Amino acid sequence: MHVKTFKGSDMQAALARVKAELGDEAIILGTKTVRGAAGKGCEITAAIDPRNAGGQSANAPVMPARDASSIMPSMEPGSSDWAYEWRQIKDQLMALVKPQLNMEELAPRQRVAIKYLEREETDMQVLLNVYLQLKADPDRPILPVLESVAPCYGFESKKWRQKFHVFAGPHGVGKTLSLIRLALREKHERPKARICVVAADQGQGKGRLVLRHYADLSGLAFREAGSAEEMQELLKEAPKFDMIFIDLPGLSGRATLGEHLAGLGLQEDSDMAAHLVLAPYFAASQYAEIARRYLCPQLRSLIWTKLDEACSFGALLNMARLTELPVSALSFGPGLKNSIAPASSDLLWRLIFKHALPGQSAEQAA
Repeated sequence: MHVKTFKGSDMQAALARVKAELGDEAIILGTKTVRGAAGKGCEITAAIDPRNAGGQSANAPVMPARDASSIMPSMEPGSSDWAYEWRQIKDQLMALVKPQLNMEELAPRQRVAIKYLEREETDMQVLLNVYLQLKADPDRPILPVLESVAPCYGFESKKWRQKFHVFAGPHGVGKTLSLIRLALREKHERPKARICVVAADQGQGKGRLVLRHYADLSGLAFREAGSAEEMQELLKEAPKFDMIFIDLPGLSGRATLGEHLAGLGLQEDSDMAAHLVLAPYFAASQYAEIARRYLCPQLRSLIWTKLDEACSFGALLNMARLTELPVSALSFGPGLKNSIAPASSDLLWRLIFKHALPGQSAEQAA
């Protein structure tokens, strides 16, 4: 099977290149939005079996490369059933493509990297992306390829200069503890910084009590802002603080993060960044649904928690692909001291390949 990636200024342009080179019998394996110096574009990974070129096999699940509507169901609100069906189709196509990937075309060290990613339950689209990049250049270093799959942008005030930082995510993933750890870390790094922690759960969870407790112990300011009115009062008070950490409750029903933020009066703003807090042991379908509900313009990074409880770490790469967001922090262990680290490529790949938590040697991990 011949697999190739095509780029264009938009979906139609990329599809035209697929059709021109591979014909109408090309199988579309994946599409994604890419960002470059010229702005946003579209990238399509397509494949064709040379044996069937020019004549479609009766048993081959071919997807014609004609227009966007022919390869991707509508993603408008209310179309979650179509989105689920599209994910199933892609999974089936990937299962067909995998046996056709010739690992002998890669250098030995590149094959080892692919095997490690498979061991970590990395999804086929991530594996295919890595395979295609490595196949194009057998001498290419592996780390830059891996960094393009899951970029890191460590959570530090010198990098994340926004005043407001919103912590969002499903119930029970450790949002409150991650917020406290990062707030305390910033306070330790900058003792004179004026930091405020905010409970936005309308008094419905114990996170509010935990935040107040640690705020009192650590010299952090504490506020409650679970309604639009309280949030407006907080916004008026914002000039008093250098950083404001807001703890959101898990979403209920079919609500989305964008809707929740809008309901609190937190519209898209250059002075605010939302961070999606996740644990690495959900099912693939759950991660897909989480990405659908939490993706919005304000969402800027992923924070991974409870890493010491995980058996594999492919989810970190799979969610990076689904969201196209960098990882900003890695959190682990039950305590508050030395239990969170700004993400870096070195820490991320030692975690995935050696199961070494930040601050832990490979021998300790083994």
